[in-house]
Amino acid sequence: MFGSHFLTLADVTAQQVAQILETAQELKAKTKRGEAQPLLNGKTLIMIFEKPSNRTRVSFEVGMLQLGGNAVILRPDEIQMGKRESIADVAKVLSRYGDGVMMRVVRHTDIVEFARYATVPVINGLSDLFHPCQAVSDMLTIAEHKGRLEELTLCYIGDGNNVCNSLIYLAQRTGMRMVVSCPEGYEPTVRTTVAPYEIINDPEAAVVGADVLYTDVWTSMGQEDQVLKRLRAFEGYTVTEALLKRAAKDAIFMHCLPAHRGEEVDDSVMDSPQSVVFDQAENRLHAQKAILALLLHNAG
Repeated sequence: MFGSHFLTLADVTAQQVAQILETAQELKAKTKRGEAQPLLNGKTLIMIFEKPSNRTRVSFEVGMLQLGGNAVILRPDEIQMGKRESIADVAKVLSRYGDGVMMRVVRHTDIVEFARYATVPVINGLSDLFHPCQAVSDMLTIAEHKGRLEELTLCYIGDGNNVCNSLIYLAQRTGMRMVVSCPEGYEPTVRTTVAPYEIINDPEAAVVGADVLYTDVWTSMGQEDQVLKRLRAFEGYTVTEALLKRAAKDAIFMHCLPAHRGEEVDDSVMDSPQSVVFDQAENRLHAQKAILALLLHNAG
């Protein structure tokens, strides 16, 4: 598949992305038909949460149950990883208990260190640099609504955050054109020399002709002390009906949720017929089931 872990999309090939999406489509179809999917019968996924979670927790837990496995949840105060016990020791111990570990953490470097010492697959459920599971579910959603990924234009408006970084890699591997519109100083950390994309600071110019219009919150968890600064910096970057009309006529609107309605997106766009945000949310389940199945089915 794509190695022992799923930490970032930087090392995942186009062929591996296609395999994940094909598996997700198959598992989703079986779910809709009510067919059993006992691929991970007897397997246990340990989930570590350093940040609050709605979609990530529920989709992974339900996904493991639908695949015939189990999930165990650990909160930061329960293990105090890196404080009460070293990351290396936690990784070695949990590898003896479970068949895989999903981590939703503050620092990406912690996931990298954990994976170095773990002897079971490790999945990045979110870090400060990347959100690969979200990006995969997004590509699944786009493919469902557009019938293809190749040669589409994805315009991301807002903060060049972990979601944006992951989308850049997947756009490159699926043949999509990626345009990022953000204020100066808020660009993605992925460099154009690594994964090609275009930066157009003016959102009205960036969105012209786009097949997919995507945004995310301007202030992520852990950045609460920057709220006022970011509100000023992102003035003019709200996705409005007028901005959406500048995209392709049949463009779809995406948001990974939770949304700060009235900030990065207006209600009229979130609730419009062009919005597919809740399809995205559902597809977290199916995309992650594919990742779990491909990583854990033959592991151990």
